Amino acid sequence: MTDENRSYIDRLNLCMNQIDGLYYMAARRLKIKDNTLALFYALNDGKSHSQKEICEEWLIPRTTINTIVKECTASGFMVLENHPHTKEKRIVLTEKGRRYADQILKSVYQAEENAMEQTLEEFSPKLIDGLEAFTRHLKEEFQKKIFDREDKDPAR
Repeated sequence: MTDENRSYIDRLNLCMNQIDGLYYMAARRLKIKDNTLALFYALNDGKSHSQKEICEEWLIPRTTINTIVKECTASGFMVLENHPHTKEKRIVLTEKGRRYADQILKSVYQAEENAMEQTLEEFSPKLIDGLEAFTRHLKEEFQKKIFDREDKDPAR
């Protein structure tokens, strides 16, 4: 690996960790768990989602999502509905859940929108395409080099 590539990767990792930390701190300030914020964020697109879909897309452990869904269902924020073509139940926000999501996500969305606007004034929208491509390639490489490896010795 070139020193230049290593530097880019280090800078990108630092940015990703800082972004994750910002969402964590925002969730704490909003008095919710960070994974609860992520779940409301995922569900606030107006569509129903299965727990499996959210776990796979957001890389949140299934047990964590299951616990949060139970808590939010008990609070009346969401319901589980049967889906006609699969055995997976769909998570759907209730009216109370939509109001709550709007309340907690409003300032998050505003901050994101302002940050994106400023970023796109400096950089091309290709920046997002590049991050998506890097994510796709990193998934593929992790799959080959780490997840599918026969030997389980991390030193090899």
